Amino acid sequence: MFSRKIRVEYEQNGERHPCPLKWLDSFSMRSFTNASVFDDTLPVSDGVIEVGERVPLDQLKEAMEDWFRRKGYLGKDSALKVDE
Repeated sequence: MFSRKIRVEYEQNGERHPCPLKWLDSFSMRSFTNASVFDDTLPVSDGVIEVGERVPLDQLKEAMEDWFRRKGYLGKDSALKVDE
């Protein structure tokens, strides 16, 4: 649907894992994030989202990491990786 496929993984104990679709779905619901800049995001499977050209990846990573930590999905020792 959107032109860019983005890989979203989290690193825990030195290992990378795809972010579960549940996490990505939770973030993409605008009613939760309230950020219109992320309207053009579509979770498609574990670890993969499609985004529009206007979505800034650095802001996307920061916002997702913040959201995942607040929801308890991502621990203090874990890091989020967002790659195109």
